[in-house]
Amino acid sequence: MFGIQLAELLGQEPAGADEAMAVVTGCDEALVEGFARLGADRAAALRVLAGAVAASPLGPAVAEAVEKTAVGSATDEHLAAVAGARTALLGALHDARLASLDAALGRAREPWPETADGVWQSEPRLAGARSWLRELALVGWRGVGDDLVSSADPTVEALWDAPATRRLAVLVDGLAAELHALAPLATAERLPVRRWADLWARALLLSQPGPWDPEATEATTVSGRLLPLGTEIHEHGTSVQVVVHALLEQAGETQTRLVRVGVGAAKVDTIVGPAVWRVLGRCPVLLAALAERRALEIAELPLLASGDLRWHDDRARAGEPADPFVTARAGLPGALASPVPPLDRHPVRLAEPVLLEGYTIKGDTLHLDGQQLPLALEQLPSSGPLTRQLVAASTELIGLLGWDGGWSLRPLAVRATVKRKQVEAHNGDWALGPTDPKIAKAEARNGDAVAVLRERAGRLLRS
Repeated sequence: MFGIQLAELLGQEPAGADEAMAVVTGCDEALVEGFARLGADRAAALRVLAGAVAASPLGPAVAEAVEKTAVGSATDEHLAAVAGARTALLGALHDARLASLDAALGRAREPWPETADGVWQSEPRLAGARSWLRELALVGWRGVGDDLVSSADPTVEALWDAPATRRLAVLVDGLAAELHALAPLATAERLPVRRWADLWARALLLSQPGPWDPEATEATTVSGRLLPLGTEIHEHGTSVQVVVHALLEQAGETQTRLVRVGVGAAKVDTIVGPAVWRVLGRCPVLLAALAERRALEIAELPLLASGDLRWHDDRARAGEPADPFVTARAGLPGALASPVPPLDRHPVRLAEPVLLEGYTIKGDTLHLDGQQLPLALEQLPSSGPLTRQLVAASTELIGLLGWDGGWSLRPLAVRATVKRKQVEAHNGDWALGPTDPKIAKAEARNGDAVAVLRERAGRLLRS
C-alpha cells in the first residue's frame, strides 16, 4: 500500500519549483559579495525576487526595498522585506511539498491559526541584532572579517538576558561561529551560501517585532497518554537536543494527534556519544520511558499550535510498555498532524514520521515496489544503538521523511534479523545508559566525563 503512495510522492514535483529555487539562488549569490557592491547581474537577480512576489501583499514593499538596495540606500526595513520575500518563496515550496507528502500518506493536518492584527512592541535588544545582520548583508560573506564577527558578542549577551529573545541569540551566535570557523572568508574555496542565507533571513525576521515565535501562540493544556514513536538526537559541540515524535491520546478526544517533545541542555565538546544523555538528567521520567519503551501518562502539559509539548517532567509518569512499531502501525494512519509555524516553512525542515516494511536495502538506498528512497545514514547518532549494519539488515523501519534536494528517509528505529534472531534498535534505547556490553565497558573504562566536570565545577564554586 505504502509503495503505491511512495511512487506518487517521488514522481511528483510541484509546478514552478525549479524556477522558485532559481530566484532564491539569485538572492543568495547577491549576499556573497554584499548588497553594498551589487553589480548589474546581482541587482537584476533581486529585481526578479521582487517580481516573484509582486502579486502578493509583500509586492510593493519588496519592490521598493530592491530599488533602494540597488542604489545603496537600504534600511533595516528594506532588508527585512528582502528576507521576507526570500522566506515566502521557500515557504511556498515547503507547503507544496508538504501537501504532496500528506496526500501520499493520507495524513490530515490542521491549519495554522490566524494571528490577530495588533501593534507589536519592539524589544530594544533586537536593534543590536538588526544592526549586525545589516552589516553582514552590506559587506557580504566575502567581506566579513574578524572584527565584524566578534562584534556579535555583545548582541548575543544582551539577547540571552531575555527568554523571549534567546531563540534569536542562538541563531546569531551560531552564524557568527560558522563565519569564524571558515575565516578568512575572502579566500575560502567554498562557502555554505544557501545555509548562511537561510540563517541570515531567519535571524533578520526574528529580530522584527511580530508573532514569529511559535511560543508566542497561545498554548492549550492537555492530558492523556503519550505514545513515543521515535527519537531524534541532535548533538553539537556545546549543546544537545532530543526530539521525541509521539502520538497523543487526549482525554475526551477520539482522534490521536502527532506531537513532538523537545528537551535540550548545554554541554562541552568533550561530552559525546552515550554520555550526552547524562546532561538531560532533569527529565528522568521521559528518559526512562524512552529506554524502557513505555507510554507516558501526562497531566496538564502545555501544547503549542505547532504540535510541540512544553515538557514538565513532574507532570508525567511512566505507563505501560508500548511497542513503537505497534503504535506506528495502529495509530499513524489516522493521526492528525499539526500545522507548521510560518518561519519553519522551509523544505529542509520537513520531517514526517512514517512506518515502512516489505522493503530491501542496497547500500544507502531503500527499495520498495520498484521505487528508490535515499537513506540519511550519516545522521545516525553515536548516542544510540542504531547502526548502518542494523539498518541494512532491517525488515521494518520507523523514520522521518524529509527533503534535502530530494526526498530522503532518516531512520529512528528498526527491527532486524541478526544471527536468526529478531532484534530492535531505537535511538532512545540508551537514554539510561548503553545496553551494549562493549559500549558500557568502554564507558566505564573512560570514566564519567559529566560527573568529572560537575565535580570540578563544584570545586571552583567553593574556592
